[in-house]
Amino acid sequence: MEQQQRHEFSQNGQSWDVCKQVPIIQDEQMPKKRVQCFKWFSCAIVGMLVFVLTLLSQTSFLLLITFGNNQTEIICSEQKPTALLGIGFVLVGPSVLLLLKSTWKFIFKSATIPSKTTFFWVLFVEFLVALGAAVLTIVAMPHFDIVTNVMILNSVSILSAVFQVVAECLAKERKQLIMLPACSIFLIVIGYVLFAVNYLVFEGSLEIKISVALAVMGTICVSVNWWENYSTLFKVSFLKDISIDIAQSRNVVCIISSLMRILVTSAVVGAYVPLSGQNWNSVRLVSETVVISLVAIQIVSSALCRWFVVVACKMHTLRRSFIMPMYLASITVMAVFLIPVVVRIPESNQTCFENLQPKSSDEWLYLLLTDAIRTLDARDIVAQMNIGGLACLGFSALSWWLGLILSTVYIWFLKIQRIERTQDLFVQRMYEGAFLEQSMLLNTRFEIRKIRKKKQGAKETIRVFLCATMWHETYDEMMKIIISMFRLDKYRPETDKHSDVKFEFHIYFDDAFKDVDNGRHANEYAEILVDVVKEVYTIFSEEDPCIFKQKAALPHQTIINTPYGGRLEYILPKGNLMMVHLKDKTLIRHKKRWSQIMYLYYILGWRLNRQYFKKLKGGEELNSLKEKLKKDRENTYILALDGDTDFQPSAVMLLIDRLKLYPEVGAACGRIHPTGTGPMVWYQKFEYAVGHWLQKTAEHVYGCVLCSPGCFSLFRGAALMDDNVMKTYTTKASEASQYVQYDQGEDRWLCTLLLQQGWRVEYNAASDAYTNAPQDFKEFYNQRRRWGPSTMANTIDLLSSGGLTSQKNSSISKMYILYQIISMAASILGPATVCLMISGSFVFIFEMGANTALVLAIVPPTVYLILCFKLKSDTQIKIAAIMSILYAFLMAGTLLSIIGDLVKQKTFLTPSGLFLIGMGALYLITAALHPQELSLVIYGLLYFLCIPSGYLLLVIYSIVNMNNVTWGTRETGGKAKTTAVDTIKKKVMNATCCKCPCLESDYLSEEIPPTEIITQTENPPTPLETQR
Repeated sequence: MEQQQRHEFSQNGQSWDVCKQVPIIQDEQMPKKRVQCFKWFSCAIVGMLVFVLTLLSQTSFLLLITFGNNQTEIICSEQKPTALLGIGFVLVGPSVLLLLKSTWKFIFKSATIPSKTTFFWVLFVEFLVALGAAVLTIVAMPHFDIVTNVMILNSVSILSAVFQVVAECLAKERKQLIMLPACSIFLIVIGYVLFAVNYLVFEGSLEIKISVALAVMGTICVSVNWWENYSTLFKVSFLKDISIDIAQSRNVVCIISSLMRILVTSAVVGAYVPLSGQNWNSVRLVSETVVISLVAIQIVSSALCRWFVVVACKMHTLRRSFIMPMYLASITVMAVFLIPVVVRIPESNQTCFENLQPKSSDEWLYLLLTDAIRTLDARDIVAQMNIGGLACLGFSALSWWLGLILSTVYIWFLKIQRIERTQDLFVQRMYEGAFLEQSMLLNTRFEIRKIRKKKQGAKETIRVFLCATMWHETYDEMMKIIISMFRLDKYRPETDKHSDVKFEFHIYFDDAFKDVDNGRHANEYAEILVDVVKEVYTIFSEEDPCIFKQKAALPHQTIINTPYGGRLEYILPKGNLMMVHLKDKTLIRHKKRWSQIMYLYYILGWRLNRQYFKKLKGGEELNSLKEKLKKDRENTYILALDGDTDFQPSAVMLLIDRLKLYPEVGAACGRIHPTGTGPMVWYQKFEYAVGHWLQKTAEHVYGCVLCSPGCFSLFRGAALMDDNVMKTYTTKASEASQYVQYDQGEDRWLCTLLLQQGWRVEYNAASDAYTNAPQDFKEFYNQRRRWGPSTMANTIDLLSSGGLTSQKNSSISKMYILYQIISMAASILGPATVCLMISGSFVFIFEMGANTALVLAIVPPTVYLILCFKLKSDTQIKIAAIMSILYAFLMAGTLLSIIGDLVKQKTFLTPSGLFLIGMGALYLITAALHPQELSLVIYGLLYFLCIPSGYLLLVIYSIVNMNNVTWGTRETGGKAKTTAVDTIKKKVMNATCCKCPCLESDYLSEEIPPTEIITQTENPPTPLETQR
């Protein structure tokens, strides 16, 4: 090996010039130690919060239960209905939250109505569960001691364990999987037996016997609550159909179930008080806040605990931050309540809470724990130290706790997908107030594990085509997209047999030819692209950077003459294919939309559909081909890119995961970060951040994202090939409005077509991509001159078909359409709002009259509007730049005046002060929730100063120049930049070839492996829609 290296080095011979000039390639870095420590710390904090909140929830609920016991003294016997009413509020608290959440989703999301069979089934099950929970907690548990009450809640897992055994038997899984739920059933039944013996043998009163029976029946009724977790595993068509119907009409079902639970719980509370010989007239605020405080603590801590459990699952810390805190909660609560047994606290002589006035929180705690332990001290087995009774009590509690663990141990081995939705993690949307930890554990989907096993066995391969559109990009911009493609090639090699994703790269280069003496030849932009590909190929093909190694060969390049111009084909270092399609605008339509149409028909039509037509002619079965074609369309994705997009492989995989997990998603976009330097880029950085933090997130939650940007978006092939999408996208603009909608904002129009056809468009905030932003004022105004009118045109198109779209698209409701109407109205009123704000600034700073200030605020934009109709666009932009500076000074003076006024009045409770502080707090809190982008808040001041420019002058410029349908960016100056870069590139290539920079002679030049070039001619039929 060493001799071979010596031989290669002796052939190269140029030891004096081994240094290289290479572009900066930022690979995805592994998390640093401090980042890793922060992740572990975050997981620990979340787990601790789950544990503490669970303790607060269960402790406060059990204290309310003990208040209803006749042995306790905090609440007098005649005031016991107050405690029962508090228990009722705890039971209905989650139902009220569920009602509000489902009503909101019903308004903004799906409003599907369930069938009659589903309706009555839901009513029956919810009646059973609500009745069991109310009877158990309100009627039965107040008669038991604190130890029994802590652990009897764990017995609600009885039917879940039974369902698991049945499901495992039907699925014919391994016996080890059946043994755990079988042991759980045995332990819970043993707990029931010991519980019954403990109370029936050692107590024996009629009231206790009735309470024991009601408790057992109540826990069994409550355990029916999680039937849906196993319904699809029983192979019973009735349950399967109901489960499917419930999934489709989840919002209405949740509204029905929450109303039923509220009604049943209210009925049980209202009926039990008079039946037990108590009087509702005695209900009052005992000691002002005690019951209300416990109810509030229980409801708030339960809701927060559920939220942090979801966070733990999304953080993939299922075991440390979810399962273990839940398992340890019951044991810890019991230990807390048994503290007075170990440390005896002197009992108070006062017998009613209203006569007691604790002076500190410690006295409050001791008083509550002492009162709770009275339920245990009052029992005969404790007073007489009956070993048999105490053993029954302890073993029954232990059996129920172990039974819960064994019935939920499957969660320990649960694997959660990235970006897993909450509805795919838990069967029901809400928790149970009285059974927080039990409901969260039993609510975790049991079927996920089975489904994923089947998916792993299928090994369906996703085919992703990366399609970048180019025009007059510079060397640096081309370098970004090419490096990103080569990174992805390295991340997923073609030679990887076990890869679940295959990539293919396409670049569609507009206007790639120029006229020369002997015909049409590739222009300087195409030549720069070829040089960039060669340079990046050399870097990525060098696995060993040793200087003694022979230089890597340049890429295998195939040149193909095509009807639209030409095509270059490269085999990347890891085996993936890259094609560069060079378009001649004299042969085929140019501009971005037509390049997109070209690759849509080439990939989805020519490459995908045509093979199945050949198979049909070959005699294959029609139904089989239909299924294969449908699956192939579902598993074919197109990643739309711009010629200057920079991204990491993980960003692409996040979008792929979203489309793989959710078949209703037709497109997904990531977080776009503008790059560059200068004030205009700073302004756009904050604008992009606010747009993604607030607007895109709101669209994702309330309905669908309206625009998946063409610089970095993943589309599903089946969605693009749907009716009225790809074919409609090929429509040639013939009217003024069509030029604005179709060609000025093509990515938004494509998303509008997808939404109107019923597909969902989503936003993934973790998928980061970087693209160059306009760095000068003129380029920025020309870009937004396209975006503004096209956004409004597409939104109007969507709103005009709002009724039909809301029927076809389950994610778009009429309320979401109303939300967009309000947003549209706010955009239209934006210039008027800015004028009013400016007039307010005049009044505030110069203390002039309101009418005079309004006239002064309206005159400058009116004059600018008139000038825009008379002057050229370049002159309009220069005037807008000057006016923007003047307006910025005015905004700065307004800001300083507001702050000075707040200091002068020594209060911020003024309209201007509240507005300023409110907006600042909104952006600061939002930025704090995105800690990696927190520094962007600094640019918020510049954004504030530029509000008149962005929302007044830019709107005027866009409206007046709506007839201008040019692209606006890279129209001028690109050639000069490319020529300069080309000169630098020639020097770099000259040095790379080992020619001495200070010598003119060529005898020292080194031969490098030449590029292998194969020239072919291709004549495939081009779609009529893309022909000129």
